[in-house]
Amino acid sequence: MNKITISMFIVSALAIAGCRSAYYKTMEAFGQHKRDLLVSRVEDARDAQEEAKEQFKSALDKFSAVVEFSGGKLEEKYNQLKSELDKSQSKAKSVRNHIAGVEIVAKDLFKEWESELDQYDSDELRRSSEQKLKQTRQRYSQLITAMKRAESKIAPVLTAFNDQVLFLKHNLNAQAIASLHNELASVEADIATLIKEMEASIAEANEFINAMAGQ
Repeated sequence: MNKITISMFIVSALAIAGCRSAYYKTMEAFGQHKRDLLVSRVEDARDAQEEAKEQFKSALDKFSAVVEFSGGKLEEKYNQLKSELDKSQSKAKSVRNHIAGVEIVAKDLFKEWESELDQYDSDELRRSSEQKLKQTRQRYSQLITAMKRAESKIAPVLTAFNDQVLFLKHNLNAQAIASLHNELASVEADIATLIKEMEASIAEANEFINAMAGQ
């Protein structure tokens, strides 16, 4: 195990243990301060949303294929749909976890930033830092609102998707497929809304990242 691997193992262990203070100190030793960590967390959350968006598109394709199914082994189609549901649930969990990670670091960054304002001797520099803090908070507020709005659209889609998969599991026949067909338009609309919100959230994340880089 090389030094980098050991270091990352230590960092991961500290983060899992919830020792945020030790975690931040360790990361600072590697030149990663809370500001850098926040940007990194936002990038990870953005990527998680991008992956989830693509997964829900895939799930919709598979659902549509099942609805248009006209012959063959229904159990095979059910297994494909169940696999898509499982993948979608996993991606949804990843999105939730990454958003939570963003919130934790943002809270700690803003708390530290605000507490350090009193340490300035120069009024001009303190005012400048205070203004940047205000701007960053405003950008962050827009970002986290967009992320949570997008994340809130996931649960209804998963609930409906789970219902369809469960129904198909116990009704592997043509009548079941016909019933699913009636739900297709609703599923398509829900996923379209979800994708739209995710794209808006991803755009907000990119703007936040670029703004932080320009400060």
